[in-house]
Amino acid sequence: MLQYLVILLDDTSVSFCHYDVTKPERRLISLDDLRQGIRFGMMENLMIQFIYPDYALPQEYLDVIDTIDHSNIKPLSALDCETDIVVVDGWKYNVAKLNGAVVVLRTSWNQLSKNHNNLKGLLNVVMRLSVVITDVERMTASDHEQYKAVLELLGKDVESICLSGKSPQFNLLTDRLMLTEMNNCGAGDMTITLAPNGKFYICPAFYYENEADSVGDLNNGLNIKNRQLYSLDHAPICRKCDAWQCRRCVWLNRKTTLEVNIPSREQCVAAHLERNTSRQLMLSLRSKGTFLPDIEEIKEIDYLDPFEIIRQ
Repeated sequence: MLQYLVILLDDTSVSFCHYDVTKPERRLISLDDLRQGIRFGMMENLMIQFIYPDYALPQEYLDVIDTIDHSNIKPLSALDCETDIVVVDGWKYNVAKLNGAVVVLRTSWNQLSKNHNNLKGLLNVVMRLSVVITDVERMTASDHEQYKAVLELLGKDVESICLSGKSPQFNLLTDRLMLTEMNNCGAGDMTITLAPNGKFYICPAFYYENEADSVGDLNNGLNIKNRQLYSLDHAPICRKCDAWQCRRCVWLNRKTTLEVNIPSREQCVAAHLERNTSRQLMLSLRSKGTFLPDIEEIKEIDYLDPFEIIRQ
């Protein structure tokens, strides 16, 4: 069931996930489409998230946006008191400026491996940190070995922060500690995107990859083919997996396996490395005192890719 409507306000609106913004020219959504999109969200009882570009919108747009309860996702360059989620693309940021913010940090794997030591400073001041590896689908076996080592170091940082009395929220390590079921992006199932051209897309990535790949428009409504395939119930591997923090990106799925409900090995391995490090973090914290006593211990597993079990 749909729960969220993402509205891209401009073709250059910031990316908050794996995809890159491939449209270099500004194209602001029309005021009429903006109003209709908000009306669609109201009629469907959806929570609306507006995705902003790096320039100031005309006042008439801000007035229309303020007619509905919503969340604002903005690039670091547009950070202000109205920002609910700030997107940092890369490693150039002022830690003090992000104090108390909910932050999405987009980074390549290579840059994460070089700069991961900087994350402890962020985790100490932000409300929540979500790291998105923008080229996770290109990670090799060697990269995965290095990623495991990086996660272990980050786990020690998180443990240190926890022992200091804080409760950091970090998607790669602490989400799995709290979850009891899959908590993925839900594109095409719980979330749909309205692009600046007035058409609906599974998520922004599908729009930027191919503008013709729409699933309806404001005049005719949604028309998602094989809609059931976007739900967890029709993802035979994912629905039995307990790497519940995995993004389960349907765009990456289609890009790498040609099926929206089947993940690539690269996604699975990265997610299970995070899951296993979360387990180590839980055990280490519990060895030093009471930690999440009502949460079941994460079980030990002997695989990183669920397809390994199927082959056996």
